[in-house]
Amino acid sequence: MNIPIAIVEDNHDIRNALEQIIEMSDGYTLAGSCVSGEEALLLIPKMHPKVVLMDIHLGGINGIDVVRELKTKNPEILFMMCTIYEEDEKIFEALRAGASGYILKKTAPGKLLESIKELMEGGAPMSGQIARKVVSAFQNKPASSKIANSKSLEDLSRREMEILQMLSKGLMYKEIAESMAISAETVRKHVYHVYEKLHVENRVEAVNIYFGR
Repeated sequence: MNIPIAIVEDNHDIRNALEQIIEMSDGYTLAGSCVSGEEALLLIPKMHPKVVLMDIHLGGINGIDVVRELKTKNPEILFMMCTIYEEDEKIFEALRAGASGYILKKTAPGKLLESIKELMEGGAPMSGQIARKVVSAFQNKPASSKIANSKSLEDLSRREMEILQMLSKGLMYKEIAESMAISAETVRKHVYHVYEKLHVENRVEAVNIYFGR
């Protein structure tokens, strides 16, 4: 079954490149593209994509505001920011708005496709640079929260802790699977149990607890 992808990007060359990556890859299909935030608000719901690759700077209404509005009305759609911005403020604003992933435009095509797949499997893919910024922010948590977080981590098995540590480094399911000599599906199941035990819904929240020790 192909994953329908929509693209929101105002740069003609970048948009075309993303379209070609999707159209030429097995397991993915292009649901449509938009050149502005205004167009995205109007057309994305009609395209019925599973995943939307969203730029931040679109000239008019920005991508973060588009995600915030569309996610409220279409909670089933998964949004992944695909941008040049690495600023902490942009990252966290996008995640708060409802984005489930955040990668940089310079990400290699293969890595982009893996990120989309991981997103569909319940993950929260991020480029390595972005993951490090998220980690850095969570390392500065107040001491009071560290005590509560350490108790939550005690519920994890040794294998689950190993996987959580790899998630905190920004590794994707496929990379974790290769490192641990297990299948990506097994990794996905372990991650599900990690989220369940920590009472979180995504990688960002799990990493928050991990570095809040």
